[in-house]
Amino acid sequence: MFYDDIDPVLIGETLRQLRDSSGRTMREVADALGISQSALGMYETARRIPRDEVKIMLARYYGVPVESIFFRSKQHDTCVNPSPEPAS
Repeated sequence: MFYDDIDPVLIGETLRQLRDSSGRTMREVADALGISQSALGMYETARRIPRDEVKIMLARYYGVPVESIFFRSKQHDTCVNPSPEPAS
């Protein structure tokens, strides 16, 4: 899915903030999730967006909803609803 309001840089910043606030190194997080440190670095620098299963693993690792990391709008700094309400 692609959303015009979603900013990959904001995703990276959010991931970095979560890692920093957890006191973990990139190696610790990558090892815990079974991904490479390089991949985690690319996620944090907005050079790559993780696959859905990695999004879920990251959210669970940090104990936050997936939406709070990956469905945020920089314009409003709020979560974007990934599944809009059906039209009535």
